[in-house]
Amino acid sequence: MLKFCANLTMLFGEADFLSRFKLAAEAGFTGVEYLFPYPWEKDRLVELLGRYGLEQVLHNLPAGDWAAGERGVACIPGREQEFRDGVGLALEYAKALGCRQLNCLAGLLPANVSREKAFATLAENLLFAARALDGEGIRFLIEPLNSVDMPGFSVVHTADALELIREIGHPNLWIQYDVYHMQIMEGNLTRTIVSNLDRISHIQVADNPGRNEPGTGEINYPYLLKSIEAAGYDGWIGCEYKPAAGTMEGLGWIEVCRAASGSGGFR
Repeated sequence: MLKFCANLTMLFGEADFLSRFKLAAEAGFTGVEYLFPYPWEKDRLVELLGRYGLEQVLHNLPAGDWAAGERGVACIPGREQEFRDGVGLALEYAKALGCRQLNCLAGLLPANVSREKAFATLAENLLFAARALDGEGIRFLIEPLNSVDMPGFSVVHTADALELIREIGHPNLWIQYDVYHMQIMEGNLTRTIVSNLDRISHIQVADNPGRNEPGTGEINYPYLLKSIEAAGYDGWIGCEYKPAAGTMEGLGWIEVCRAASGSGGFR
């Protein structure tokens, strides 16, 4: 059975962030993810998860100065200590929230630094994080993003992430596969996901164009999700999309995909 979690950064935007936990539970979700927990006290988030019976599925490492446009620091020479401190902070939150997966945004390629130097820095940082989180039983993920929405991002194809995994050689390095981003960059979604399920630990969904809910664009989600389920994927699928006309109004796509796949639904 496929299991979907609500991305609280993007869903239920009709309410303030802390109110979204209740709304997600009322909509039938039992798992949540979001970009960053760090603006809120750990105890407050723990209380909300417990009150509404929700599992914290995923959150990201700190990603630099987000408001200024940074999207991670892992590939930036000279900021290694900042990255390591971020791993420590993310680990504190993950342990408190019971979160078993942490995702890394690799960052924009820095100006005046060679690609080789940036990727050597990235590989060194990823190895540090993979080792640190492995000791705590937490999976460490890296996510390719599309270079149209995110010009200059360092990891933009599934093959980029796979090459890093091979180069680093640590078993605790996994892929977060975002269907929206990879549809833009490479297509061939079903074959790519199914052939790499042994390294994909989390999947996120949105349609293209528009990044709205599945069923609003060009991706054949009933077929894609049926194929993923048939291939034995047992991880979570994060609903990281922009609702076209309100979160609750757009959730019918899940029932459409369930009917197409014969799945037992979502949880």
